[in-house]
Amino acid sequence: MPKPPKIPQSVLVIIHTPALDVLLIERADHAGFWQSVTGSKDRLDEPLVETATREVAEETGIVIGGTRVPQSALFDWQYSIEYEIYPEFRHRYAEGVIHNTEHWFSVQVPEQLEVTLAPREHTAFLWLPYEEAASRCFSSSNADAILQLPRRLAARSANAHVAGRSR
Repeated sequence: MPKPPKIPQSVLVIIHTPALDVLLIERADHAGFWQSVTGSKDRLDEPLVETATREVAEETGIVIGGTRVPQSALFDWQYSIEYEIYPEFRHRYAEGVIHNTEHWFSVQVPEQLEVTLAPREHTAFLWLPYEEAASRCFSSSNADAILQLPRRLAARSANAHVAGRSR
């Protein structure tokens, strides 16, 4: 039975340490293509947070919601981009689908964790300082997201501080 077409709604999840070392994984189907965790919704009504949590576990073995990485470590940036799907990946989608909407997240882990890759999807991983990680990404939007990481985390921290004072 053939796989159903991919849903053109996906997540990008930047996994990072408190020191802003970022995890990159190398695609199995394109040697030299380094990226953050990405993946599509499994079903149309799947919440994006669920998609992000599932994809991180599937691609790296890192469990969000456990003792080492609590659910609160996952940060929904409330930001998305629409991009044209690379021609070599369009066969995975329904006929005529050429655009995908990608929703950006990050998750802070306590240190450079050992990861367990999904061997059919990824062949290697690296932890790099965020600027170096951005320079290794094959996707310019993934690189842009990584470069935004310090600013996004600072804004989250400032918002949490303000929310804490207003209670």
